Amino acid sequence: MDPDDTHTEWAERSGQYSPAYYAEIGPNEVSDTLATVLSYYASEEAAILEVGCSSGRHLAHLRDNGFENLTGIDINDDSFDVMASHYPGLAETGTFHTGAIEDIVPEFADDAFDVVYSVETLQHVPPENEWVFEELTRITSDLLITAENEGNSPQRGRTGETKTVVNDDFPLYFREWKRVFSDLGLAQLLCEPTDRDTVRVFRVS
Repeated sequence: MDPDDTHTEWAERSGQYSPAYYAEIGPNEVSDTLATVLSYYASEEAAILEVGCSSGRHLAHLRDNGFENLTGIDINDDSFDVMASHYPGLAETGTFHTGAIEDIVPEFADDAFDVVYSVETLQHVPPENEWVFEELTRITSDLLITAENEGNSPQRGRTGETKTVVNDDFPLYFREWKRVFSDLGLAQLLCEPTDRDTVRVFRVS
């Protein structure tokens, strides 16, 4: 799938994996893990960015846990209408940007955020747009957190696989996230498996 087609697919998505779909599910195990990690490693005043925030279930959970300086990016404009309905407090107090992360992230200043995180978003970035990973390290002054689907084997990897197509619908790229961000100068502090994803916490060296 062409990157522009992928962007269009997510920008116009309804039904499964849409903003409304995730809002109905609400916070999950990854939300709890993020809140626990940030309660340990970051202050409540930390400037936090979620890339691919959808309707905001993870950000809303962070807000419920005392974090208030929250920013989100999502390519689907419906995300923020759904957010206003399901998480009105977050919608009123957060800062939100509509568009592809490849378009918006480069606009942020160096060290614009104390924490940058992604939940099942970076895994959809195509190889030709991997430059955005370096941009994410540029805009965080402290922590970068990934919660991506790495497979459920004990090694949390998919040896030999680089890509799959989910439900004949959209691509998911498999990467060694520790290596990706270590090569960009970050140090991995934590690797926490969940039922679906693997949460990795990196710190700016």
